[in-house]
Amino acid sequence: MKIPYGKQSISNKDISVVKKTLQSNFLTQGPKVKFFENSIAKFVGSKHVVAVNSATSALHIACLSIGLKKDDYLWTSANSFVASSNCALYCGAKIDFIDIDIKTYNICHKKLEKKLEYAKKKRILPKVIVVVHICGFSAPMKEIYKLSKKYKFKIIEDASHAIGGLYFKNKIGSCKFSDITVFSFHPVKIITTAEGGAAITNNSKIASNLRLYADHGVARNKNKSKFKGKELWNFDQIKLGYNYRMNEIQAALGLSQLKKINSFLRIRNTIANRYNRELKNLPIILPNMDSNIYSSFHLYVILVKNTREHKKLFNYLIMKKIIVNLHYIPIYRHSFYKSLGFKKGYCPSAEDYYSRAISLPIYPNIKNAEQKYVINCIKDYFK
Repeated sequence: MKIPYGKQSISNKDISVVKKTLQSNFLTQGPKVKFFENSIAKFVGSKHVVAVNSATSALHIACLSIGLKKDDYLWTSANSFVASSNCALYCGAKIDFIDIDIKTYNICHKKLEKKLEYAKKKRILPKVIVVVHICGFSAPMKEIYKLSKKYKFKIIEDASHAIGGLYFKNKIGSCKFSDITVFSFHPVKIITTAEGGAAITNNSKIASNLRLYADHGVARNKNKSKFKGKELWNFDQIKLGYNYRMNEIQAALGLSQLKKINSFLRIRNTIANRYNRELKNLPIILPNMDSNIYSSFHLYVILVKNTREHKKLFNYLIMKKIIVNLHYIPIYRHSFYKSLGFKKGYCPSAEDYYSRAISLPIYPNIKNAEQKYVINCIKDYFK
């Protein structure tokens, strides 16, 4: 039996609500999506939520909704999935990467500040920075927010890993330090809608744009439409939008999952704490624990101290049927981004991380015996 690094947790209750939705009058564009949006808003303490079919879609419409356009610059962390940067290219914008803090795996705000100082002299400041909360740990949002005021850029939080997390007692998604936050509901994330995502904001104009871009750019509100007649069929496409809507089946599953989120978070933190206790005396670096941050622990990443052990340990665990993973290859190392001119070594700390990182299994349904097996295998390897 293989132990994956991540896995969805689906209960009989989840199955029941999905089945009930399949038997209902609405499979799409019904009431459950709005209910799910309102429930997310209440959970994170935000004003507006737009649920969509993936976090990638949410990132795209987030960029569009704050006016990212051709030849603007978007910067993001080098240590993320490619969606965090692809969203810039969808808009015709240019992309650049910020190196990480090797202690937190997130954007290093000091390196960001130096990069902004240089960019100001060259007149190539970013319009948007996508701040990634890697593994579920918040990036240093207070510092980044201060820089945004000085250098006049917008902030999108890519919180695909981080729903349920806290930063200085603020729920990630409250948008206290950003313009928009994006969540993912992919099966290995904290809660799932199979595929799915959401864009969150406290700005009503941005929220209106998000909803338009997610629904073909079509206005059904007579105040926004140029069609002023009372006919029920009237609607008006006022922007070039996309079909990024979430459906009722996804929303029903999301609502059921959201009821269990606090339990999921407690279990993930319990699993992480057990790893911390059991692995602390080995030649590996464990996640940096900050008292001001409550992580959702989407991922539990260790760094081997000796890079020569990286591939050996990774392959050893795979051989033991523990399906570890690596999150992530620096984005600019992918072939597509190499074709844009990025070179190996562009972000040294992200490269260092890449040469030593291993994601261990963490998900609500992992059994104590399975986690103990993972721990014992790692201990045996280092013996």
